[in-house]
Amino acid sequence: MFKLGKHYDQEYKEYVSKLVVEEGRIAKQVAYELEISYSTVLKWIRAYKKKTNNGTSQELYITPGELEKLKKQHEKEMTRILQENEILKKAMHIFTKDRT
Repeated sequence: MFKLGKHYDQEYKEYVSKLVVEEGRIAKQVAYELEISYSTVLKWIRAYKKKTNNGTSQELYITPGELEKLKKQHEKEMTRILQENEILKKAMHIFTKDRT
C-alpha cells in the first residue's frame, strides 16, 4: 500500500531551517527530535538558504535564541529608561522646590 507523507506549511519549514542555519543546531538532531526525515530537513535548509540569499525572506516568527536575545535587549533598554526616569523625577523635584 502507498503511504502519503506528512505535509508541512511553509512557515514551519522555514522555522525548522532557521533553527539549523541561524541557531547553529545540528540538522540530523533537529530532524530526529521533530520526527522528520533528515533528507527532508536538508531540502528545507537548501530552500531556506536560497530564499534568504535572494532577500525574499519575510520572517513572521523568531527562534528561541532570538527571543532570548530580544528579551535581554528589552530588559537593558527598560533599565536605562527607568534610570532616566528617576533622574528626571529628581531634577523636577529640585526645580519645583526652588520656586516655593
